[in-house]
Amino acid sequence: MTACLAFGSVVYADDVNVSNSNDYLHTDGSKLLDDYGNQVRMTGIAWFGLETPNYCFHGLWANRIDNLVSIVADNGFNTLRVPLSVELVNQWRQGVYPAPDSVNTYISPELKGQNSQQILDDVIAECKKDGVKVMLDMHRIESAGQTATWYTSKYTTNDYEKCWQYLADRYKNDDTVIAADIFNEPHGKAYRAETSAKWNDSTDEDNWRYEAQKVGKEILDINPKMLIVVEGVETYPKEGTAKGSTNPDDYYGGWWGGNLRGVKDYPVEIAPYKNQVVYSPHDYGPGVSDQSWFDGDFTEQSLLNDAWRPSWFYIQEQNIAPLLIGEWGGNMDGGKNEAWMTDIAKLIADNKMNHTFWCLNANSGDTGGILGYDFKTIDAKKLALVQPTLWKDDATGKFEGLDHEVNLGKNGTHVEGKAVVKFQKGDVNDDGVVNGRDVMELRRYLAGQTSTIDKDAADVNGDGIINGRDLMEIMKKVSGNQ
Repeated sequence: MTACLAFGSVVYADDVNVSNSNDYLHTDGSKLLDDYGNQVRMTGIAWFGLETPNYCFHGLWANRIDNLVSIVADNGFNTLRVPLSVELVNQWRQGVYPAPDSVNTYISPELKGQNSQQILDDVIAECKKDGVKVMLDMHRIESAGQTATWYTSKYTTNDYEKCWQYLADRYKNDDTVIAADIFNEPHGKAYRAETSAKWNDSTDEDNWRYEAQKVGKEILDINPKMLIVVEGVETYPKEGTAKGSTNPDDYYGGWWGGNLRGVKDYPVEIAPYKNQVVYSPHDYGPGVSDQSWFDGDFTEQSLLNDAWRPSWFYIQEQNIAPLLIGEWGGNMDGGKNEAWMTDIAKLIADNKMNHTFWCLNANSGDTGGILGYDFKTIDAKKLALVQPTLWKDDATGKFEGLDHEVNLGKNGTHVEGKAVVKFQKGDVNDDGVVNGRDVMELRRYLAGQTSTIDKDAADVNGDGIINGRDLMEIMKKVSGNQ
């Protein structure tokens, strides 16, 4: 007999398949594709708290889970990035379920007695109902704060890997959970005598590229359809730098997790899973920390030349792999930070990039969030800047979700569950074949009985006019005379 736990509308079990799981994604060069071959975009937002000593999503002291997930979905965010810690997940996998802190059971009586894992499952179940997909993010090792590497004096690399195996197994039958951001912001300055994450072809414990391949394979061996989201490091050696150099000038710097220069030399390769890796830089403005590329009157073009292209944008430009900007955000200060936010938002929108904005929470000290401290009021100015970066249907203007059945909130739509059809002349109804149905449909069009045809396909002879000559050409194709 298999032991199961039910939360909301989802059943999690060790060996019971509870869904048809057709919402997973894979890569094709710099594109993200769904199971039908359609190109899609992940454009989401982070909601933090579980990774902290509270062991709970922040804001549940002021608002309800269903309301908060609805805010995410209704405003067009199709992915929720959920930060976790090894400290917490390690307890779950050992059968210990800490109680969450700061849950207001007066406004959410259904959460009374719920443990931290059940709170996560409740949020995932609510995301499923609202058409939002989930990216789990191992944000911290210890809940007290961020560390440079995926191991500490308290938790080993093996602990970290076991936690990911546990999560992959637990959610392997729920295609609401589609991605694993395997470690948040590996960092450290390689030129200092300090623990730091590096990126090369070694099997050293502190080599983030090696560990990403290792833990990525462990996850994919359990769920081969999960996206493995790999962040960068902080420093990368310049060409010709001697091993172990302590000269800062010998290294390219970057944000924590934001330096992906190493991909050009040592890409992450997870055999036999060739189409599941997404690279995920983090990028912030001068309101978080000043950088050399913010000197003077920076522009989108100067940022692209000085920071974005050499650090990570080249990965998309060269069609190496998809990019997902895992964190970007900040305060709308009316000055340099807002100028940076405007520039990166334009880069994302113009290049149709994947991203998860930081963040939903108001209580992110150096960035703020989409919500105010009541966890209800929306920062309209910030949302107006972010929404053009979200995935929308060009024809209807509706926000695009990643679910094939459930619309994204009340203002969005869902991905059509049909395969991409190769364009061909004469396929008037776009069903992938030229046959009698196309003849009938074109006759109806010429008789003024319908206007919904593929006009490019119907203009078979390419003269710019759809008329009887095109009908004759299609009839020849159908009869086999051409």
